[in-house]
Amino acid sequence: MFAIVIIAGQQFKVRKDDELFVHRLAGEVGESVEFQEVLMVGGDSNISVGKTAKSSVKAEILSHLKGDKVIVFKKKRRKGYQKMNGFRQSLTKIKINAIA
Repeated sequence: MFAIVIIAGQQFKVRKDDELFVHRLAGEVGESVEFQEVLMVGGDSNISVGKTAKSSVKAEILSHLKGDKVIVFKKKRRKGYQKMNGFRQSLTKIKINAIA
């Protein structure tokens, strides 16, 4: 069984026991979270498409961490202008416990 769910503004295809990285979620490590915005639920032979009120995905927060550094480099040729900046996205690792 799988589901297409919106988590922190992004769509993910998830299955039970999947571990994935999403944008930082509010909550402590070990807490369980529930996502109500389920766009599609599919199983062996039946598929339900569209937001349904009775569908939900339950997950557990495993850790909070930062992603790889992204370098932003700006330069204008022949003007002597250079600027380098770095950025690390805050992420949360979650584990999908149940699709209801």
